[in-house]
Amino acid sequence: MKGSYFIIPLSVVIHLVIINLSLYVLTPETYTETVAISINISWLLIGIGLNFYSIDRKEKFRHKFHKFLRHFFVFVLSYFSVLAFVKIDFDPQRQILVLSTLLVLLLFYRWAFFEFRKFYRQGGGNSLKVVILGNDRNLIRLERIFNDPDYGYRYLGYFQSKKAKHITGKYLGDFEDCFRFITDQEVDEIYCSVSQFTKSELLRIRAFSDNHLTKLKLIPDNKDIYSSSMEFEIFENLPILNLRKSPLDKNYAKYSKRIFDIGFSSLVILLILSWLIPLIFVLNLFESKGPVIFRQLRHGKDKKIFWCYKFRSMAVNPEANSRMCTRNDLRVTTIGKFLRKTSIDELPQFINVFLGDMSVVGPRPHMELHTMEYENNVDKYLVRHFAKPGITGLAQVRGYRGEIIRKSDIINRTRMDIFYLEKWTALLDLKIIYQTIYNCFYGEEKAY
Repeated sequence: MKGSYFIIPLSVVIHLVIINLSLYVLTPETYTETVAISINISWLLIGIGLNFYSIDRKEKFRHKFHKFLRHFFVFVLSYFSVLAFVKIDFDPQRQILVLSTLLVLLLFYRWAFFEFRKFYRQGGGNSLKVVILGNDRNLIRLERIFNDPDYGYRYLGYFQSKKAKHITGKYLGDFEDCFRFITDQEVDEIYCSVSQFTKSELLRIRAFSDNHLTKLKLIPDNKDIYSSSMEFEIFENLPILNLRKSPLDKNYAKYSKRIFDIGFSSLVILLILSWLIPLIFVLNLFESKGPVIFRQLRHGKDKKIFWCYKFRSMAVNPEANSRMCTRNDLRVTTIGKFLRKTSIDELPQFINVFLGDMSVVGPRPHMELHTMEYENNVDKYLVRHFAKPGITGLAQVRGYRGEIIRKSDIINRTRMDIFYLEKWTALLDLKIIYQTIYNCFYGEEKAY
């Protein structure tokens, strides 16, 4: 990659200089030789483990930003672990201020780096010369990508097979004309549409690219079936297009989310449910008979059935497992109204989280009867079941919670849940948890 040989080493050096200089100036009392060595090694190992310093020309600043936040979060944990291990006394508030300053400095560098790279690429630096073979429906999409200065491509034009019709754009000639042009222009990459050429032509261009130090990339014919979550998988040299790939499928996401779920649910069970369950049990004795905990069969990940726990907020009734709660529902008890308005009735589901049936954040589970209804009437409804259900979710904090009055309610809820599955990040989970806690204190119109 032209002009990029020193990008990774230079970025590593600049990051370490910012980290060490900031800690040395802002908190010299904790910046000992042992701490310095440990945090430098930690930063490098975390970067390698999270693949932070990989160069992907197609990666936008937004994706790099998310990778940086993951890197920095793990680094902060390792930093405090080092301070605890070497037994250095420190002021937590001061350290948080120092790390916040460090975060701002590192973010500013990342932003400045991307802005400089964009300017450099617009001037022709760090760029790749590319051509396209074929003029099918993918041509316009690729031309738009290659003409984006963020990516750093120099799009020279396209060639087509003789049988194809010429369309507007940077037309350079027929298939036979491409070989001399690629050689004369020292093209770096060839993007070839496999549906436009015969097997012999594809083998010929493959041999040519190998013998002329040019990378060949094949564009599959996927019949205009596109998805933001699709990903290629290789099974014994056979390319497979997975149309439903989620960040939650990755091991680091599964394990980190499960560790968080266990830790968070344990705290809630020990610090809140341990005294709240007896209290609500006593309060219920004055109003309605029945168990303090209400359990209901619901569908979880992969549509597996599990018992979902809630504080009982209604008088015992035969429709509890078939009819959703509505506004001014006469079945709801006095204490139940308060529990539902503040969402306290959902707290026993942290037991489900601890047991592994649910997650703190995820698509909300529905009753069996409603799941069977929605899966037949709502497009892509079952996609929600590729992940564990959650106590709260993106749909809930965006206002799609409570009673489903119109079909658009469940459609929008499903749309939000699918967006969550496709765009999951640990930061998104934290945002949803924060918004949920905020709503619990200030109330929601649909909480009844």
